[in-house]
Amino acid sequence: MSQFFQAWQKRKEALQSKALEQYANKSMESVSDVTLTTNVEENIQLIQAQFGKCDDLVVRRFQTKSKAQAAIVFIDGMVDRNVISDFIIRYMTTPDITYHDPATNELDVTDKLRQIVRNILSGCAVLIIDGCQNAYLNNTRGWDRRSVEEPQTESVVRGPRDGFCETLCVNAALIRFRLKDPNLRVRHMVVGERTQTDIYVMYIDGIAYPPMVEEVIARIESVHVDSVLESGYIEQMIQDRRWSPFPQIQNTERPDKVVANLLEGKVGILVDGTPFGLIAPAVFSQFYQSPEDYYERFYIATLIRFIRIISISIALMLPSLYIAFSSFHPEMIPSRLVIAMAAGRSTVPFPSLIEALFMELAIEILREASVRLPGPIGPTIGIVGALVVGEAAVTAGLVSPVMVIIVAVTTIGSFASPSYSAAIAIRMLRFPVMFLAGMFGLYGIMLFVIVILIHLSSLKSFGVPYMSPLSPLNLAGMKDLFIRVPHHLMKTRPMMFHVQDKTRMREEDNRK
Repeated sequence: MSQFFQAWQKRKEALQSKALEQYANKSMESVSDVTLTTNVEENIQLIQAQFGKCDDLVVRRFQTKSKAQAAIVFIDGMVDRNVISDFIIRYMTTPDITYHDPATNELDVTDKLRQIVRNILSGCAVLIIDGCQNAYLNNTRGWDRRSVEEPQTESVVRGPRDGFCETLCVNAALIRFRLKDPNLRVRHMVVGERTQTDIYVMYIDGIAYPPMVEEVIARIESVHVDSVLESGYIEQMIQDRRWSPFPQIQNTERPDKVVANLLEGKVGILVDGTPFGLIAPAVFSQFYQSPEDYYERFYIATLIRFIRIISISIALMLPSLYIAFSSFHPEMIPSRLVIAMAAGRSTVPFPSLIEALFMELAIEILREASVRLPGPIGPTIGIVGALVVGEAAVTAGLVSPVMVIIVAVTTIGSFASPSYSAAIAIRMLRFPVMFLAGMFGLYGIMLFVIVILIHLSSLKSFGVPYMSPLSPLNLAGMKDLFIRVPHHLMKTRPMMFHVQDKTRMREEDNRK
């Protein structure tokens, strides 16, 4: 009988080892139907088989006061060890405790191996007890993270100073802090076959257009990639026209900006591991608007908006206009200015197109170099490098003094855009319009403007025309386009987003 029992035990262990080996060779997709057993050691082996030889997977075995074998499984560095020792293990080792009543914070229970592995990789500690088929998932996340700081790319003179960080729950809390509305909905999604990146889709029920919300969710669900390391992955994969240089989804570091757009019926997308949230849909006008426009008085905000529009126009058109006037239409320039420009170009051996391309490329190289250098050094090197290169080029007779001024004003104008992605699009388009101006003069510039306007009018962002409220024309939406009318006159939300609740201000303010 003893020999028979030993042979049966060996066969059982062999079958278990074979099963564990099969589980180890399966991917996360194929273990979705695998469940735990009631044996704690078998369950530990099932979990370890999924991670393979992983030295940072910690298994802490202990015995409860009821003599039941138990274990805590977690990844070192992703959990708070004090929470595990003081609140879970200590509670489990106190008298009168059974596996039906474990003490933990944010407890979830499951017997699915896939869900257990997913939670371990997210920073949870999994409690396994002998005799119980279910595992207890404890939220013990405790890795080091960056605190809430001022946004680096969207600084304002007047306005909140807190910005998103790399932790998803903190970013969602920053929005909840400002938007205390129970109708705020948060849809949790996981994208990335290997990174398993958490994503929150946020919208206000009763304001956002339901088909638009479902379209955003459907596009995110259709993303099938191995990794999502930043919100830019999602932005590029769900936008309507992927070959367009213009951004069709806005990214931001500011929670107040996301809240303001949620109140207009848009959808916010937060991605774990990045301080940049996404706003969809997006229209062209919002890329030269800043949250600061609504914190200042309306005439100050209107003046600043006109300055931004002029700056963007200068950043796009000024070099090409110089090339067109100097090469094809000198008769349109005042005589004294023509003489001064001719005197400055007397020693330049290149045509104005080559001269402009040389200076623009030099400025772009200096700008990129200043971004990559350490913080205190970068701006200094950028300014000094631009001065040295410009002065040296003029002294050597490679470029004219007027061209240096043109390029400097163009560069300064590109910095006036509140949106970095929109400013990059302008910088990209500056080069083709320069070539057209060098070949056809003002006719080439006008051809470029017509093509760009046609392209912008054809764009849509989740069904919303990109040039709204200009095309199609919506007079009510013009209140917040080039000018920013007083708050008491903006009583309704923008109609272009098909909002359900159109009223923004319900009480009449009779003050003048």
